[in-house]
Amino acid sequence: MNQNYDAIIIGAGHNGLTCAAYLAAAGLQVLMLERRGVVGGAAVTEEFFPGFRNSTASYTVSLLAPEVIRDLRLAEHGLRIIERPYSNFLPLPDAGALRVGGGLAATQAEVARFSRRDAERLPEYYARLEAVAEVLRRLAREIPPNVGGGLTDWLRAGLLGKKLGDLPMAAKRDALELFTKSAGELLDAWFESAPIKAAFGFDAVVGNYASPYAPGTAYVLLHHVFGEVNGKRGIWGHALGGMGAITEAMAQEARARGVTIVLEAPVAKVLVREGRARGVVLADGREFSAPRVIANVNPKLLCLEMIEPAALPADFLQRMRHYACGSGTLRINVALAQLPDFRCAPGTVAAPHHRSGIIMAPSLAYLDRAYDDARREGFAREPIVEMLLPSIIDDRLAPPGQHVASLFCQHFAPTLPQGRDWDREKAAAVERVFAVVEAQAPNFRAALLGYRALTPLDLEREFGLLGGDIFHGRLSLDQLFSARPVLGHADHRLPLQGLYLCGSGAHPGGGVSGLPGRNAAREILRDRSWWRRRP
Repeated sequence: MNQNYDAIIIGAGHNGLTCAAYLAAAGLQVLMLERRGVVGGAAVTEEFFPGFRNSTASYTVSLLAPEVIRDLRLAEHGLRIIERPYSNFLPLPDAGALRVGGGLAATQAEVARFSRRDAERLPEYYARLEAVAEVLRRLAREIPPNVGGGLTDWLRAGLLGKKLGDLPMAAKRDALELFTKSAGELLDAWFESAPIKAAFGFDAVVGNYASPYAPGTAYVLLHHVFGEVNGKRGIWGHALGGMGAITEAMAQEARARGVTIVLEAPVAKVLVREGRARGVVLADGREFSAPRVIANVNPKLLCLEMIEPAALPADFLQRMRHYACGSGTLRINVALAQLPDFRCAPGTVAAPHHRSGIIMAPSLAYLDRAYDDARREGFAREPIVEMLLPSIIDDRLAPPGQHVASLFCQHFAPTLPQGRDWDREKAAAVERVFAVVEAQAPNFRAALLGYRALTPLDLEREFGLLGGDIFHGRLSLDQLFSARPVLGHADHRLPLQGLYLCGSGAHPGGGVSGLPGRNAAREILRDRSWWRRRP
């Protein structure tokens, strides 16, 4: 194997693949090293029960950047994303239900059944959220200014200040609220009916181990709404073939551009010589050299386990030790003999609600109790459950007449109290989830053929997601924008020459967007151009 590489990327997740493709397009010789036997990181499609395949961890599409889809020719490599008919379907305790999406008028008609006032307020709520989301879309594609940085950072800060200064005063106030308030406080101020607050509040706790009333959760809500599918904003969809179809398409383009991808090649250490990152050492002892090492792994994992402590500044290391990780997520893939038959929408023939995100969490109080239970006892007595049924629109995932269900569940403590072990507690946690589902769909257990569950510990062991953190670090104000992963290193450059961060631990954070990888590639290429211009 040729060992003269311009860059080595640790981890073949979607951001690493995106970064590699952009670097290769600029003429760099890129080597990608992936510890698993498949590309994709947490965005993969795998068989979890004989004859049943599904997205193993990451499970739905919205944040994937249109420019990444275009530049990496993902559609030409076969990627196709199908929109949900409406965003969410909420079964309610009284056998009623709320459907959100399918157009503003349709959502207003649904919400009016619970509150005419809330239905009338929806257009203004959407408009004000969209105004701030549009700012975030632009900022997500830019490099944050480093606090205390040089001229470039001063210029970035000035441009940022101008963009924010040009916003109308109402939008500035909304932005401040969304970055600092709790989702519960925000939604209580806007609406009076529990179902619509639950539908919107769910986005504030997805992958976020917190109560909806925790300060900062309003931003997590916003983080989940600035995506789009097929040019339609705020929409969620399903990638045919599962999330692995995205990363397989990325890998095809990366290889077509000359990227070398090596699987089952876990990186043990970053090589450091003369104060620079010079390559990596694999777990089997093999060494690969390059003047640039780019990490698509959790920054805490990288800095505390892959680099000798003496190679990094003491203050930086101390701050990385306190970098907060932990999503509180339990992920379950389920094989079903038939579709769930919901009390509030009877029938096992595929209907529009089966094609939506089915949220089993009827109120903000329910969301709050789930977190409180997990904090005290380890996991929720009544978990928050989102169910998707992708086999309805993608019959390649299951045998004829049968189905797969994705269950994305909160709250499950990253570390159990009293020294309890997740391997021993997994079955009990799964039973709590199944009880919630069966309460809404009584045929669920009878239809259950098999399943595979991933606790926070499983997500850490299998995908390197510390504490099961799907975002590579908490999306809190102290770990966002110029402070992601820590102040002074928001521009994808870590405090070791030649070492870069391209994963979700960098701005703009988690979700399958490709933007951290794209932004990192731009900075790496700027550094390369600067070195080429030197006398």
